[in-house]
Amino acid sequence: MINAVVGVRCTDLVKRYGDVVAVDGLSLSVSRGECFGLLGPNGAGKTTTIEILEGLLEPDAGEVEILGLTWKGHERELRQRLGVQLQETQLADKLTVEETVRLFRSFYRNSHTVDEVLALVELEEKRGAWVGKLSGGQKQRLAVACALVSRPELLFLDEPTTGLDPQSRRQLWEVVLRFRGAGGTVLLTTHYMEEAERLCDRVAIMDHGKILALDTPAALKQSIGADTVVTVKATGDIGRLAELLAREVEGVTRTRRLDGGVDRHVQGGDRLVPRIVMAAERGGFDLVDLSVAEPSLETVFINLTGKELRD
Repeated sequence: MINAVVGVRCTDLVKRYGDVVAVDGLSLSVSRGECFGLLGPNGAGKTTTIEILEGLLEPDAGEVEILGLTWKGHERELRQRLGVQLQETQLADKLTVEETVRLFRSFYRNSHTVDEVLALVELEEKRGAWVGKLSGGQKQRLAVACALVSRPELLFLDEPTTGLDPQSRRQLWEVVLRFRGAGGTVLLTTHYMEEAERLCDRVAIMDHGKILALDTPAALKQSIGADTVVTVKATGDIGRLAELLAREVEGVTRTRRLDGGVDRHVQGGDRLVPRIVMAAERGGFDLVDLSVAEPSLETVFINLTGKELRD
């Protein structure tokens, strides 16, 4: 029986490459109409997971259900109902934008017109341009156009904005938000914190093939037990500075040493900043820099793994 509510469901997925376990017992569920993000560093298992869900890889163990169907026995039907943008989409440089969209359009029974799909990704003015002459951001939008041409119910996006400049990244975000706003379901992978916070209703933080945490971005940030991250950089022995501040400043929930400084996760940050400054000065430290920020998904990742997302 087809589940009309669930867009994606997988249970206990495992994928090995020799001795390397790329996906390690992963389970998740994505509701129809939801934008769901897999967030983690390179090598976390995001791409392997999404390629299993897309039907491009066979898992070594586990079950996958897409739009209430399985890949075994329903592949042709599912291909007509999904849009897929791979991490690296190789399009023919000597075809025009319009020719490329027409080619992909021919693969589907129910599709947008060329005009419609070019309007969706705002490439109308580039319809006669060769693909090889497009900018990186325009090529990414064309790749998404090829994924959207089939009027998909579910859109898979694997690192859709990697390597793009900030303006191109935001243009592509708007494409995703419009699709989501029209009722589409999105599952994307990313290692950009801002992207996950901007686009996703829920986020699963991944590392080493496992899900470490799964919730809304707001709930994940609240889970670290701090309302402020205070970063202090100073001259001198940073280890002694960390010990000094931990001893003299109340309200600290976590301390992390940085190159030339420390991060302090605190409750009541605005109130505690003057105390941090005075304690450092009493200890004989010359402050080089002090910044105050709200917790981010990167803060959550650091809290869970003890390392930065880009490590």
